[in-house]
Amino acid sequence: MKEQHTDVVLIGAGIMSATLAEMLRTLEPDWKIEVFERLDQVARESSDAMNNAGTGHSAFCELNYTPQLADGSVDVSKALKIAEQFETSKEFWAALAERGVLKEPGAFIKSVPHMSLVWGEENVAYLRKRHQALTAHHLFRGMKYSEDHEQLRQWIPLIMEGRDPDQKLAATLMEIGTDVNFGSLTRAMFDHLEASGALHLHCAHEVRDIDREADGLWHINVKDLKSGKRRGLAARFVFIGAGGGTLPLLERTGIPEANGLGGFPVSGQWLVCKNPAVVERHAAKVYGKAAVGSPPMSVPHLDTRVIDGKKALLFGPYAGFSTRFLKQGSLFDLPGSITPGNVGPMISAGLHNLPLTRYLVEQVMQSPQDRLEALRDFVPTAQLEEWELETAGQRVQVIKKDKKQGGVLEFGTELVVGAEGTMSALLGASPGASTAVWIMLELVRRCFPDKVQSAEWQTRLQEMIPSYGQSLITNEELALRVRRDSAQKLGLRSDSE
Repeated sequence: MKEQHTDVVLIGAGIMSATLAEMLRTLEPDWKIEVFERLDQVARESSDAMNNAGTGHSAFCELNYTPQLADGSVDVSKALKIAEQFETSKEFWAALAERGVLKEPGAFIKSVPHMSLVWGEENVAYLRKRHQALTAHHLFRGMKYSEDHEQLRQWIPLIMEGRDPDQKLAATLMEIGTDVNFGSLTRAMFDHLEASGALHLHCAHEVRDIDREADGLWHINVKDLKSGKRRGLAARFVFIGAGGGTLPLLERTGIPEANGLGGFPVSGQWLVCKNPAVVERHAAKVYGKAAVGSPPMSVPHLDTRVIDGKKALLFGPYAGFSTRFLKQGSLFDLPGSITPGNVGPMISAGLHNLPLTRYLVEQVMQSPQDRLEALRDFVPTAQLEEWELETAGQRVQVIKKDKKQGGVLEFGTELVVGAEGTMSALLGASPGASTAVWIMLELVRRCFPDKVQSAEWQTRLQEMIPSYGQSLITNEELALRVRRDSAQKLGLRSDSE
């Protein structure tokens, strides 16, 4: 089988590969890039609009990013980092819009207020402290807080209708929140990259094997799922951004950094409103508190979405369990990923996360009436016949070796880079797509350290992201200028409006 030689192979045609391809095209315009996607279209797994929350995760509304500490204070350090990372994403997209790469920003990003909603004395006290801690920082200036039912009726009329007037409630409102269609964004980037000749995209092609040979190159075996033909490639650099399909491919590379890594799949479902009149009565992303033992991706939220130009209203996600690593994967994905190197950490992580196991069992056993009761916490007047259940995306949480516990379950994203920087992969889930730019910048820094230090690459990085190398957390003037500039170029609401 004759091999083709290329500079870069990207496995998986989702938001991560699209982002990395855009970066590499700017940094090294002469590099040859090949992209392989097992499905017949791009962005049909985790990046698809119905397979993720579409929230531009900026920590405006997600309570799991601001834990309350033992002394009663609220830790906002993670929220600041995520807010900075999303601002970086918007800055990157704004630069692409200015260059004409993203011709219609409104097709993938729109302004939708972000809100947190809690009830009960203890939760209200927490949200009050959270608001005080966050608004002390410039990235969260402008966040509003209220416990007044009349004010809340103006913000969220659908949620307040039919609610007990004596219920203790509190909410925060950040008007510059966003809704992002990551599927649309991914397709726009790949369309431009293909049209410009910057890469070759191969859909319905499955990578079957990856080996590193004595020549130092990665040799990749690919099957055309339509013709059944196989082909071989030799590449200098490989990125595996295949969502839940990443772990099995990473294991085949044989790099030491993959030893001991395991995966725990968590599936999701949405209730989608079928009544246009109800959809029109809500205009925000409203996040609540996660149930005890639940994964972060299962934080309940009532979401206004704009999908392919049409307004939608979703509630969920309801968690579930499947042994598939991909929504369109195989039931043998989980058992097939178990190796002598990760079986110990996986067992240990399972034993240390029994509340999660119980939570998933309870979710799987839910009846339609159970799901309706959860919805009515947010929409007291909800009627079951006005909502239909749809399957959301599949996520694979990372399991890592741990000296003390044997194995730990991680709920964030995990960037794996081989010692020589020629093999890389991304595992994990939230906040994922929203921080794709930040994650891919970190990949570039770790995989190409010498080039990143060059004057040429520094100049090009600052062309892509003008604030590159500076902190939006510590530099208030820069952060606010970047936010205003991104809003103007992407057609978003700004702080001053």
